[in-house]
Amino acid sequence: MGALTPESVEELLGDPADPGNPYGFAAAVARDEADAHPDELCDRLVAAGFHLNYLPKEWGGAFESFDRSLTLVRAAARRDVNVMPGTMFGIIAATCLQLHGDEDQRSLTADILTRGGTVAFALTEAEHGSDLLSGEVRLDDDGLLHGEKWMVGNGLSCEAVYVMARTGARGPGAFSAYLLDADWAERHGLVREPAARTGGMRGVDTARLRFAGLPVPGHALVGKVGEGLEVAVLAQQAVRLMSMAGSLGCADTALRLALGFAAERQVAGAPLLDVAHPRRDLAVASAALLAADAVALAAARGVHVVPEVFSVWALAAKHVVAEATDDLVRRCAAVLATRAVLREQAPGAGMFQKIQRDVAVVRVIDASPLANLRAYAAQIPTLVTREEAPAPDTVHRIFALDAELPSYDPTRLDLVARGADPVLGALPGVAAGALEQLGDDPAAALVRRLGGAVTGLGPRAAAVRQRDADPNALVDLAERYAWVHAAAACLHLWWHNRDRSLYGAEPGATGWLRATLAYLLARAEGVDPRRHGPDLLPALDTTSALVRSGRLMTAVPVRLASASHPMEDS
Repeated sequence: MGALTPESVEELLGDPADPGNPYGFAAAVARDEADAHPDELCDRLVAAGFHLNYLPKEWGGAFESFDRSLTLVRAAARRDVNVMPGTMFGIIAATCLQLHGDEDQRSLTADILTRGGTVAFALTEAEHGSDLLSGEVRLDDDGLLHGEKWMVGNGLSCEAVYVMARTGARGPGAFSAYLLDADWAERHGLVREPAARTGGMRGVDTARLRFAGLPVPGHALVGKVGEGLEVAVLAQQAVRLMSMAGSLGCADTALRLALGFAAERQVAGAPLLDVAHPRRDLAVASAALLAADAVALAAARGVHVVPEVFSVWALAAKHVVAEATDDLVRRCAAVLATRAVLREQAPGAGMFQKIQRDVAVVRVIDASPLANLRAYAAQIPTLVTREEAPAPDTVHRIFALDAELPSYDPTRLDLVARGADPVLGALPGVAAGALEQLGDDPAAALVRRLGGAVTGLGPRAAAVRQRDADPNALVDLAERYAWVHAAAACLHLWWHNRDRSLYGAEPGATGWLRATLAYLLARAEGVDPRRHGPDLLPALDTTSALVRSGRLMTAVPVRLASASHPMEDS
């Protein structure tokens, strides 16, 4: 079996717009109506080895790099984001076992996951949500496990479960991790029940796991007593990278459906696509998708080069991608109008309505937006005042898409960012070079605004330390940092790839850069991006061209399978 590529995934699954395709939109909507899991779709992908692309090669997997896996998952998730739990949800347990599992535990996990089975990750509890330090599931002095875990992905079907349990009184060191054989645990008192149904991602396997004095064997302890929570937090950095693929898959389909509708719909004798207000909304949505793609691609490459800063970078990227996708779907819904709420006789046979529900779940799948911001906010005042510039080669390896990446090493992940943010630290030099090259290009003014926004993070960080500071100031700073960091990533992506085509444009083209900077800086300033409409319009030209040419809406060229082209040059 040859290595999977995004194009081979496309060919494997066919044109999703074909109503007879069992892996297409119509089938996804039918499953959604029936609360059914995408078994046939997942089986097809597992048979092709798709699930191996997050597992290390020493485990029998096919993982090469996060940017490659991100694009592979997007190709599948654009058809139905529910494919991710069915094929990729083992990533967090697998990462935890890579970090502190023993040889037998890793071997067991590798055997289950490589043959397409699942290992669940039981962390959260209904009464505490993202407040992990308040977890009550506990292992008592007699080695018996008590309590209940909530919304456990693949909890009903898993063959093993990685469980976080309280073994101490307080603080992060009060939790330890245990790897349990699920069938054995059921015979000894584990109760598995379906969790509450969700509005989106219907049919996905989520469970409540109840432990009523379950005896835990000594060999089930993973790593050392008291290190479970720390390792789980580290592993979630990788999960956030892959969850972005789900957002991007939904965003690609939502925008593709809206663009196709707008190109065909006639208003007063002209295509809706040419009417000023919907055209502006579609430009905002297009800029949001291009920005989200650039941010996700940069993060997926950056974790190979500077994993030490991903306690901030992963969460900031997750925030931008999830929020930009949410914005995109709202803008597309405004253009589709009534057809955004129809369950039939609408673009995608009801797929857009499914996406609206699904993105709401993806947005909170590993943490709510507020919990996500709070998780790294305390690091920002120190991080933005560090002035050390990274080595030029470091930033080039992250952003130059033809640069070879070092192997991913999860042991280099950390709970706090070590050193300066390389994306912001390298910005002054790149911005100076970009301004010289851009001349009077409209993007130049946005590069200057970006420089000012980065400089302004320092005074804002000082302000949040004042005794009378607004209690929301720190979280607001973390959000502003995320958008500014994302804008800087877009400039780096353009600068380090000026000699190659990005988003199907000519090498060095600045239209997509202008649009993404305008969108991200508006979000950083808390204003509606539509106020910068003229700067955003090049994004619509870019996404429209990608749709017409049958390509995925990403910086790297990915040809879609037997693509329907609902848009014609208008």
